[in-house]
Amino acid sequence: MVEGLPPDGALARRLAGHHWEHRDFMLADVVDAVGQLVTDFRNANKAEKAPTQPYPEKVWRPEKPGAAKKRKKKAAREAAEGRAGYRRIVSLATPRYSEMG
Repeated sequence: MVEGLPPDGALARRLAGHHWEHRDFMLADVVDAVGQLVTDFRNANKAEKAPTQPYPEKVWRPEKPGAAKKRKKKAAREAAEGRAGYRRIVSLATPRYSEMG
């Protein structure tokens, strides 16, 4: 019975945490790409002394619940790995540093 439920039904929205379907995400990607192309065209054909236009902000997209937390944890983990790698390289390059720290 569950297999026959509509993709935009209440169960699908509850499982995804939002009401967007695949086509909505694809349309948001197209809008972002067109905005970047228009900005590139305007910047390529602007007056020589005119300032360049920045890219428009990307279209808002819903996230699954908890996705922001996971992204922050991943960024913190990658930063810690980067610091550890830097310390290892410094200790190899300067043996005295490893004795002090």
